[in-house]
Amino acid sequence: MPVSPRSSSASVPPRRIAVISDTHDRCPAALPVLLAAADEIWHLGDVCDPATLVELEALGVPLRVVRGNNDEHPWPLVLRLERGGRHFHLEHIAPRRAPPGAAFVLSGHTHVPSDTTDGQGVRWLNPGCITRPRARVRGFAWLTVGVDGAVGWAPVEIGTGPG
Repeated sequence: MPVSPRSSSASVPPRRIAVISDTHDRCPAALPVLLAAADEIWHLGDVCDPATLVELEALGVPLRVVRGNNDEHPWPLVLRLERGGRHFHLEHIAPRRAPPGAAFVLSGHTHVPSDTTDGQGVRWLNPGCITRPRARVRGFAWLTVGVDGAVGWAPVEIGTGPG
């Protein structure tokens, strides 16, 4: 008996994406362990030294990186990704307006975690930072995307202070 698309998608777990930003030459020892369950890792810039990513690359999951204002490596300035039929715009410094077609704009730079929705229905997400926060905490976020397009955002605190 054939399986309907609805019932087959219900059995597929959501894609789990670790969203990080602003590592600034540091990869805390606990970070690879925390991100090991990721299906993907999205780094929103200010890696600084590409060697910082070696331990994350060793996890063997796709790693997408955008260039931050402190990066000299030629990563792209912007990534446009589609997951679960939803369009994600990744850029280190958030643009003034959401690009056409983007349902989600993910950025770093401010070091302050945020989750807001604008008047056009675009969701603006910032995971905060891994090191040197301007905010009280250091952290990242889990982005989950279901095959049906359902999106979840869960910030994770990994410490306080400068890191």
